[in-house]
Amino acid sequence: MNLILKNGRILDPASGRDEIGDIVIQEDRIRDLGPGIAAPGPGTLDCTGMIVCPGLIDLHVHLREPGFEYKETIETGTRAAVAGGFTAVCAMPNTNPVNDNAGTTAYLLQRARELSSARVYAVGAITVGSRGEALASIGDMHRAGAVALSDDGRPVMNAQILRRAMEYASMFNMPVIQHSEDLNLSAGGAMHEGEVSLRLGLPGISGQSESTMIARDVLLAGQTGAHLHVAHISSGESIEAVRQAKKRGIRVTAEVTPHHLTLIDEDIKNYDANFKMNPPLRSRADRQILLEALADGTIDIIATDHAPHAAHEKQQEFTRAPMGIIGLETALPLTLRLVEQGHISLMRAIEALTSRPASIANLPGGKLQAGAPADVTVFDPNLSWTLDPAQGRSKSRNTPFAGWNFKGRAVYTVVGGRLVYQLHN
Repeated sequence: MNLILKNGRILDPASGRDEIGDIVIQEDRIRDLGPGIAAPGPGTLDCTGMIVCPGLIDLHVHLREPGFEYKETIETGTRAAVAGGFTAVCAMPNTNPVNDNAGTTAYLLQRARELSSARVYAVGAITVGSRGEALASIGDMHRAGAVALSDDGRPVMNAQILRRAMEYASMFNMPVIQHSEDLNLSAGGAMHEGEVSLRLGLPGISGQSESTMIARDVLLAGQTGAHLHVAHISSGESIEAVRQAKKRGIRVTAEVTPHHLTLIDEDIKNYDANFKMNPPLRSRADRQILLEALADGTIDIIATDHAPHAAHEKQQEFTRAPMGIIGLETALPLTLRLVEQGHISLMRAIEALTSRPASIANLPGGKLQAGAPADVTVFDPNLSWTLDPAQGRSKSRNTPFAGWNFKGRAVYTVVGGRLVYQLHN
């Protein structure tokens, strides 16, 4: 299939390109791009007034398959992904069974080839069953296609085990994605520890439960030379730990979610469990530090931590409900909201969603150039719309943004030269 994306504003952080022009796609590759290079014809998409950028890449997604298909599947999760402008997602391993061996990795990737709208990359577990007791089959998972390691949802509490995992991961140039949480400090908590938790009478989770674990992991990364990637960073103290590690030349990168950049603990009202996530929504001061760290590059990327749950699970009392929200269809407009508010530039926003995540996980894509994979996102930065969770592509509806008015939305999503999503107004 051949496509021409005509007259869009081409933004490519990898090359610094920012110009009005065309992109010519031939089969699964970009053949050429630039101002006025293609005449309109069959397969032309008019992108006038729109932004054309590399396909968005999400390093942190829970597709729930196998084992929890009532929450999400590879098919429904990637439909939500392409509707949100994402052309590639990394699937976390906390499925049932846990993706801790080559067989499960191969199964996941085969299912993705059969059913997925977006590219799916597998993240293998660090430990067997993600129980933190024994190393998983890291080399075998790598050979089967795993691109990173994580016990996400559960931190590796045993420092010796994490050190060994880092040593193995370094052999295969795989990032170790750590859910940074000291379970002894966070035990029983349901939201950020502070004035709001006291007022609501809910058990708190301190920022130190995250920052102390990051401090430990940074030391291990420095010792082993491994690439430590900090998942869903949330506290100001954590930012300082990452910043100092980078200054010392330690291989550490970090991600932040759109919801931690947008919401704070004060937004939790009526004990709505759609505002419950891990790490929890932090204080106003923490959010300000996150915004500054994203702008200056201390935080490298934005990732959704898309975590679907069934309605009956979220419709429990706050302390019993599971943590997590969906985020694939709201990530782009929430990020554009930060641009409109002046926190980050548009180019920096796109970098945090494209070229930088590709670099961290050693993935193809993330750039617009001749010969590159034809993974492209086209979005209208001025399109206003209101989020109705019932109209979402995810199987689950657990979002705190229901009824929010957004500005900016994906209009076309192209994966491997195929138009896999087109917005119909």
